[in-house]
Amino acid sequence: MQKIKYFYNTHSLRYEKVETPFRVKLIRIFGFLAASLVTAGIISFLIFRFVDSPNEKILRAENEKLKDTFQELNQRLNKIELQMTDLEKTDNEVYRSIFEANPIPDSERSNEIEKEKQIASIENMNQNELINSLHHSLNTLSARIHTQESSFLEIASLMKNKEQLLASTPAIQPVSNKNLKRIASGFGYRIDPIYKTIKLHPGLDFTAPSGTPIYATANGSIEIAGNRGDGYGKLVVINHGYGYKTLYGHMYRIKARVGQRVKRGEVIGYVGSSGKSTGPHCHYEVIKYGSKLDPIYFFYNDLSPAQFDQLLKKAAASNQSLD
Repeated sequence: MQKIKYFYNTHSLRYEKVETPFRVKLIRIFGFLAASLVTAGIISFLIFRFVDSPNEKILRAENEKLKDTFQELNQRLNKIELQMTDLEKTDNEVYRSIFEANPIPDSERSNEIEKEKQIASIENMNQNELINSLHHSLNTLSARIHTQESSFLEIASLMKNKEQLLASTPAIQPVSNKNLKRIASGFGYRIDPIYKTIKLHPGLDFTAPSGTPIYATANGSIEIAGNRGDGYGKLVVINHGYGYKTLYGHMYRIKARVGQRVKRGEVIGYVGSSGKSTGPHCHYEVIKYGSKLDPIYFFYNDLSPAQFDQLLKKAAASNQSLD
């Protein structure tokens, strides 16, 4: 039963029934509906914002599981990458050094690996980003493994040719020097005998009578045999492979010919004083990949430690060279 409300009318001094105009009723109805809709919207927003639907709960659980799996795989990848880095370092500094092979540069190993860090926050990644990141890491690791496999195949080949490598490495003196008195001038800056200025002497001078045999210090192929007009006079250059070359200058007579294969200890010419020379001697150089090295460190095949020490002191003496 609807309640009827009355109010006291002071003008008529009577109680009269309260009647609400239709317009007011309509406004109240619209106000109620509007408040209801706003309230429902707020409640719906809060529910969808903080309360997951069943499907969302399943998707969120799967996403969390994927992130955990990715973190685990990423940790394993990091561990493998550290092991791979150690392996590459050992390969460059030990294995390839033993067999005198050039180190593989990082750019070739990485195959355009970007050195930037991976995405810092995994929590903010979506599924595609997680997959792409993992895919990139696997591709990078695969490229490094492929390069390392190629390096090991090369080292295996070098191991098979180790005997050939040793035979092709300069290891004896170019002239007979049993009493160790034939070295007249060593490697380094010396006084030029003609111009009397200090200049680099890029080899060793072995004094000996004209006609003394000169020997190949390692196996190789004759690259130059003749007079180039560059001060060395009649000279022979042997290409030993593996980056090594040796030069023998100021010969009296050349026995070897271009293209000839020679072995260590084989006579290739005879001591003389041709070219820019002040007396009969053999000027001997060791060259590796274009750089001239001190030949004194390549006489380990025919010297004892005491003899090498004696020869080292004679070669280190500051004096005038013979060419």
